[in-house]
Amino acid sequence: MSNARPLTLLLGDEFALSRDALACVCEHGGPFQTAQAADGDAVWAFLRTSPPDLALLDLALPGLHPLEIASRLEDSRLPTRLGILTQRHDRKTLLEILRAQARGLFLKSDPASALLDGLLRMASGSIFLSPGIDPQSLFQSEGARSLIKPLDTLSAREHQVFSLLVQGIRAKEIAARLNLSPKTVDTYRASLMRKLDIHDVAGLVKFAIHHRLTD
Repeated sequence: MSNARPLTLLLGDEFALSRDALACVCEHGGPFQTAQAADGDAVWAFLRTSPPDLALLDLALPGLHPLEIASRLEDSRLPTRLGILTQRHDRKTLLEILRAQARGLFLKSDPASALLDGLLRMASGSIFLSPGIDPQSLFQSEGARSLIKPLDTLSAREHQVFSLLVQGIRAKEIAARLNLSPKTVDTYRASLMRKLDIHDVAGLVKFAIHHRLTD
């Protein structure tokens, strides 16, 4: 039996049952010692005080947005390697996760074996993409998709605001989650609505449902 130090892993998910299930898979299937947090603010506090080797965060985590946490990790040079877990498959969301410097991109449809393999790859310094993601379609050239997808016109911040608006989150809470002022959120909201040619939140929700962009 190996005497190697276990890899420390922080699991961030709103729901206790989901966190416990992930902890069970990781602790019984790999060399992981887990801790848990139920929102983004608790995750960031944990990372600042006791940075683990790895963190796996649900993209729908409440509180400080997981992609804001990823950005802060990069800026602060903390040693934790961060992975994002999502059930979203749309190209824009997946690209924004990678652009936020996440080291792992996991789909909720992945089997446990892929989760464990991905975490170990992250720990070794690699970037992991779920086997359910086709890299060729994800990174296809601009020319190949020139006729597609109004979402591709949104900036990273506009896309984050859009994703939170269609979840029914109010501008003041969006501002807190993204570490922005409410006025800046209003600016992003107006800009993204103009780019999508949609003029109210109900229209954004309808758009998201039609394109299967909601969790």
